[in-house]
Amino acid sequence: MVASLLQTLHGHSMDVTCVSFGKEELVTCSGDKTVRVWNIQDFSELPCSPLLAHTYIVNCCTFNKSGTVFATCSTDGKVILYDSKTGDQIAIFEHPSKSAVRVCRFSPNFTLIASGGDDNALCLWDIEKKKLVRTLQGHDESVMALAFTPDNNYIVSGSCNGDLRTWDASFGHGRCLSFELDGHDLGVTCCEFSPSFGTAGTPSVSAASFLLASGGKDDCIKIWHFMAEVGSPTVLLKLRDTLPGHNDSILSCCFSPDGSLLASGSIDKTIRLWDPLKGEGLFTIEGHSRYVTSCAFSRDGLMLASGSNDKTVMVWKLTNTTYIMNGLKGYEEPEASTSNIQSVTTDNDILSWSVDDVCDWISSLGLEDYKDMFKAQAIDGAELLALNTNDLQSALGIAPLGHRNKILRSRSKLESSPLKHKHDKCDKDVPDEYLCPITREIMVEPVIASDGYTYDKSAIKAWMETKDRSPMTNSLLIQKSLIPNRTLKMLIQKYQQTHR
Repeated sequence: MVASLLQTLHGHSMDVTCVSFGKEELVTCSGDKTVRVWNIQDFSELPCSPLLAHTYIVNCCTFNKSGTVFATCSTDGKVILYDSKTGDQIAIFEHPSKSAVRVCRFSPNFTLIASGGDDNALCLWDIEKKKLVRTLQGHDESVMALAFTPDNNYIVSGSCNGDLRTWDASFGHGRCLSFELDGHDLGVTCCEFSPSFGTAGTPSVSAASFLLASGGKDDCIKIWHFMAEVGSPTVLLKLRDTLPGHNDSILSCCFSPDGSLLASGSIDKTIRLWDPLKGEGLFTIEGHSRYVTSCAFSRDGLMLASGSNDKTVMVWKLTNTTYIMNGLKGYEEPEASTSNIQSVTTDNDILSWSVDDVCDWISSLGLEDYKDMFKAQAIDGAELLALNTNDLQSALGIAPLGHRNKILRSRSKLESSPLKHKHDKCDKDVPDEYLCPITREIMVEPVIASDGYTYDKSAIKAWMETKDRSPMTNSLLIQKSLIPNRTLKMLIQKYQQTHR
C-alpha cells in the first residue's frame, strides 16, 4: 500500500479535531469553533462553509451511512445535525447537564444518534421526533468514544477511565450489558466496528458477531470480537489481537468501507494502516508536523483524510503497492542509466560527491524534474546522506510520496552496497517488494520495522546493532520491535515455487 498526498486543506485557524467523508463532501471541524464543508472533487469549500453555529471547540463530526446528513458536537454541550448540501440545520440536541459533548455517532439505520461527553453519560436521541430517548449512565469519567454495531442493536462506548462498555440501543434494556474494565490503560480515545466482519452484512440474525477496533493512551490498537444473543442481555467482548507500532497515544481509528484496512492516527504524528484480520501493520504515512487527531476513509476507499494539531487536513490517495511497482511511472526502479550510477559509486565514496554528481544521480533515477532544485539547494554527497522525507518535501519541493520514497530507497542501496547495483540474471525480474532494501536479496523472513518498511529479519537486526536510524528514511528507530509480514512471506514463497 502506498499513500501519496493529494491535497492539503488550510482553512482552519486552530487544531483540526475531526474529519469525516460523506457521499460528495468532506467535513472538518476545529478548535476555532468552525465546521467546514469541502467538495471532494476539487476540494473547494461549499458556499455554506464555514458553519458557525457552535460557540466553543467543535470536538467531533460524523456522517450518516448514506453520506447526506452530518452531525457535529461541541464543548458548548450541543449536537447539531446538518444537510450536507446546503448546510441547513436539521436538529439541535443538548445534553441535559449542558456538559461538553466529546463524541457523536449515527445508528446505521439513521433512526438514532448517540452522544457522549464530560457528564460521563451517553444520550440517545430520536432523529425524526427530535427528542431524547434514553440516557445511559455507568462510566466514571468522560465518554470519549462510541460506536453502533452494524445491526443497530448495540452501542459500545469508551471513557477516559480506560473501560469499554456495551449498551442496548434497541430493546429497552437501560443498563450496561457488559464491560471491559481494562480496555486501554490511561483511557480509551476511539472505537469503530468493521462494516464487513461476521454478521455485519446480514440484516436479521439471532446471534451477532462483529469486529471492533479501539485505540487508547497505551499506544496500542486493540481488536475485539463482539458476540451477542440478539434481543437478550447476553453480550461478550473478547480481545482478539493487540497491534503495537505507534510510539504515543492513539487518537483516532477507522475501517475502510470494505473492512479490509484499518487506519489509526496518533500523537506520534503518523497514520498507520493495518490488516485488521491478520493483525499486521502494512504502511506508515508521515506528513503532519503535529499530532494526528483524526482520520477517515472516503466512501470508495481510495482516499484517506487526516486532521492534525498543525491546523491542516491532508487528503491522501491510496494505491496498492503491487500495481505501482509493476509499472506506474515514478515508482519503478530505473533500468536505463544504471551505468552512470555505477561509475559514480565505484570511483568515489558518496561523501565525496559534488553537487553535480548528486544531480546526475537524481537524473539517473528518472527524476530529472528535481535536478535544478537539488542544485539550487547545493545538495552534495554529505547533504544527500542527511536528507529525510520531510527535507525532501519542505526544502526540495518533492510532493509525491512515491518520489521521496524512491530517492531514499535508492540512497539506501548506495549506502549498503555501493559496488553492487546489478542483480544477477536470475534475480533481474524479481519484484522489488520481495527484495530486502538493505541486502537487495529476496527476503527469507520479512518483518516490518518501526519505520513502517519491510526488511529481511537478519538484515535489519544486524543494522540495528550498530545504527539507530532507518535505512530508508534516516529517521530515528524509536522502537526495536519487529512485526512479521506474513502476507509478504506467503507471496514470496509462491513466487519462488513458480520460478524454480
